[in-house]
Amino acid sequence: MGTALVIENDPTDDARRLGEWLTEAGLELSVVRPHAGDELPADLAGYAALVVLGGDQQAYPTTDGTPSAAWFPDVEALLRKAVRHRLPTLGICLGAQLLATAHAGAVERSPAGPEVGPAVVGRRDAAENDPLFRYVPLIPDVLQWHADEITELPVGATLLAASTRYPHQAFRLGDRAWGLQFHIECDTAMIADWATDSALLAELGYDRDLVVAACDAVMVDVEEVWQPFAVRFAALALGELDDDGPRRTLPLLGH
Repeated sequence: MGTALVIENDPTDDARRLGEWLTEAGLELSVVRPHAGDELPADLAGYAALVVLGGDQQAYPTTDGTPSAAWFPDVEALLRKAVRHRLPTLGICLGAQLLATAHAGAVERSPAGPEVGPAVVGRRDAAENDPLFRYVPLIPDVLQWHADEITELPVGATLLAASTRYPHQAFRLGDRAWGLQFHIECDTAMIADWATDSALLAELGYDRDLVVAACDAVMVDVEEVWQPFAVRFAALALGELDDDGPRRTLPLLGH
């Protein structure tokens, strides 16, 4: 059994359902909480995968030039090591943004405004050749909760999913690292916590109870898409995924 290093950047965004899916698929989780004073490892020796979760911080520096969280430079260093050594890596929301900034991508407050609640994204053609995304539906359900966006992907990154307002919804860097701008780990209780006294909901003028109910209504759909994705990620980390496995083919019109 392999172990995934899980970096929890915010106490309100733990691994939750994603953690359950990964452990059910055979991965052990070693959760490090730098927000609570846990020390990050210096390297990734002994780990089969790296998962970086979301949070209320920003991936870009504050106005005085300091990191939004003191441990972010160390997280970015681990992300660079993971990509360099081809360690299976998954970044969720803030984690995806840190994966981008760690490799000279750009993140900033989005002029499009916050994106909150249930949504869909569109899978790009490049996903057909991706070991994880090629089995994701063309328009999968996701959960959104962010105001920042990845405005520039790292050089060499492959865009895997997009939406009209936020074009960089999912990407792969190298052949083993994935960034998801959206959330797949949440359950309804987590969303309800986020929605309590939420500045994003206030900015948008959204009703808390309606947002929570709308997210709850798509939880089954999100699980239907992203649990298999998590299982494939775990299989890759455990050396059990055939990267050259069968791809879906669509019938030609008229045949």
